Amino acid sequence: MRVRVVIALALLAGCGSQQPAVKPVAQQDEAAKVRQAKLAKAAAAAKVKANELGQIPVLMYHRIVDKPDTDDDRTPAKFRADLERLAREGYVPITAAEYVTGKIDIPAGKHPVVLTFDDSSPSQLTLDELGTVKPNTAVAILREVAAQNPGFRPVATFYVTRDMFGKTTVEEQAQMLRWLKDNGFDIGNHTHDHLNLRGRPQREVVKQIDSIQRKVKKLAGVDPVTLALPYGNHPSKKAWAQKAGSYEHKGLFLAGYTPGQSPFSVTFDPMNIPRIKAMERKGDCAQFCSHAWLDWLQKNPDMRYTSDGDATTVAYPKFKMPYLRKAFADKGLPY
Repeated sequence: MRVRVVIALALLAGCGSQQPAVKPVAQQDEAAKVRQAKLAKAAAAAKVKANELGQIPVLMYHRIVDKPDTDDDRTPAKFRADLERLAREGYVPITAAEYVTGKIDIPAGKHPVVLTFDDSSPSQLTLDELGTVKPNTAVAILREVAAQNPGFRPVATFYVTRDMFGKTTVEEQAQMLRWLKDNGFDIGNHTHDHLNLRGRPQREVVKQIDSIQRKVKKLAGVDPVTLALPYGNHPSKKAWAQKAGSYEHKGLFLAGYTPGQSPFSVTFDPMNIPRIKAMERKGDCAQFCSHAWLDWLQKNPDMRYTSDGDATTVAYPKFKMPYLRKAFADKGLPY
């Protein structure tokens, strides 16, 4: 009889060891809360038709002047109209640095747009002796439109060369760069002399980029995160523009012709980011400039980046899951 009892107890113990461990009630409750929170976020993302794997327009500007000399120039009136359209259609400016690093924090249902200005022209930013921005410059107009349209961030990226907004002394150049930094603007590298880098030897390429990188760092305490390639041309090896000397760029910007890809998408190529020339629909611009592309994105809203309003997640329709970069898998929020 005693032997039978021992065997029975042993069998019971064996059966018990095969049973799955039950999580404490507190852990179950916490897991349930996490699931419910994620479902709620997904529902909110679906409500605004979030698509954070969609396309982002990067607009390219040069001088803002009353009498344009080339198609690259824009009048103050046309620039203002460009910004007012963006605000009206739900776009919110972000910087090039925010774009390439995936730090896109804009309200739900809104669309990011990157405003870039090449060549550091005085028409983009001029300050008086009290540090007040001159009217009709790009910065002045951007801030005015932002003030009239709450939520439209007055930020942009300025790609500087040795000209530094027409200033020649180190002190004046430092004033300009520090003003940009202190007022939330992004400073990018556009090389020292704006030379076409294609076909030039490595030493010259590195010198052109590194000299501006060091100058911006010295005068403003800023390390430019991105480089706008002069004329949109890479040097013989892309790596020369990406990393050497004192610089390591997270993104290289071209000169055209399409919207950029989401930084969370497998299609995003940080070494070849396209920009869109700001211009009406005429000539080649009937298809490839800002008015044409903004019209297209307006007619194809499923193709553009739409935010879910949560910078900690990357929301998108489930069928787009193959396009999510593995680096952002833990932030993915399909719905």
